Amino acid sequence: MGEEIQRKKVVVLGSTGSIGESTLKVARDIPERMEVVGLAANRSVDALARQIGEFEIQQGCLYDPTGLDSLISQVSSDVAIHTGEEGLIELATMPEADLVLIAIVGVAGLRPALAAIEAGKDIAVASKEILVMAGEAVMTAAREKGVRVLPVDSEHNAIFQCLEDRSSRDVSRLILTASGGPFRTLPAAHLVNVTKAQALKHPTWEMGQKITIDSATLFNKGLEMIEARWLFDIEMARVDVIVHPQSIVHSMVEFIDSSILAQLSTTDMCFPIQYAVTWPERVPNTLPPLDFAELARLDFEAPRWDDFPALGLAKEAGTAGGTLPAVMNAANEVAVSSFLAEEIPFPKIWETVAATMRDHTTISHPSLDEIINADLEARSLAQEYIA
Repeated sequence: MGEEIQRKKVVVLGSTGSIGESTLKVARDIPERMEVVGLAANRSVDALARQIGEFEIQQGCLYDPTGLDSLISQVSSDVAIHTGEEGLIELATMPEADLVLIAIVGVAGLRPALAAIEAGKDIAVASKEILVMAGEAVMTAAREKGVRVLPVDSEHNAIFQCLEDRSSRDVSRLILTASGGPFRTLPAAHLVNVTKAQALKHPTWEMGQKITIDSATLFNKGLEMIEARWLFDIEMARVDVIVHPQSIVHSMVEFIDSSILAQLSTTDMCFPIQYAVTWPERVPNTLPPLDFAELARLDFEAPRWDDFPALGLAKEAGTAGGTLPAVMNAANEVAVSSFLAEEIPFPKIWETVAATMRDHTTISHPSLDEIINADLEARSLAQEYIA
């Protein structure tokens, strides 16, 4: 008799966003390995109702309760529907769940992530804020509980695959690849005239507005540097960035013997999501393999640190630690919203972040409440600076 295949029971927080949709695509692709047992969305009632029906979910959560009656009218009467942060925590701690995949944008995923860890669940992290704001607290809790924090970001998943549980002592550098965004070759003097429409045209990925702007400023890569620092227990000095326009090499690890391992695949978030779900195993799927002859070339270039100050600000925040990464993240969110509302020019995004970081007094080893307070304080400082 062959060994019985274990189906991993997965809760998806943020199931109607692009990462959530990709996760459900993976579930359809490998049903013998993955069973979805809980789904949560912010306010996309119709999409959540469809997903609950398709995957025969018994427990769901609508974070924003205003659409609750509409959702209840669209799903079977035996489905339990929760709301708010309590609802997310309810799903994150479901006894039957093996893995909680967190794809909620912003601070809302933080308490559910910690609750899942406390309940002994592995977590797969797709929202940057969790590790940027509270990387120290999350990784410490995971170590204490003996659970895994599995990266879903393509860059961190690539590093995770290259490291294969090797100690950070063996690592010389973690090298995150960046597409360079739509303004990779634009002269610095022209950045002030960049329009919202231009900034939202990402050369390789289809993503939400906030993350697309972050890719254009390179704040996305800065946040990833801080994430990598906590995920892989390595100081910021050993986290590096290289621009790679094709986005085929998802990231690399340089070891102390100067040997480099890289992870490559076509640009599809289903690859890293599947690996996070099936880890430590690899499972066949219907995703397209790479055709090297068709690719023909892979290009690399140094990032423009002076023209895109986001990377330097992130390095500063990640090195200082404490509440400063949360402050950087919050100020950036406020500035990006203002840019998307066409209230400020493009360079004002990083100018706002730099000014907010400068005005903040960092607290080392902060509690969760101190992190959330720093986030709120940074938001009002950033608003003042913009005003």
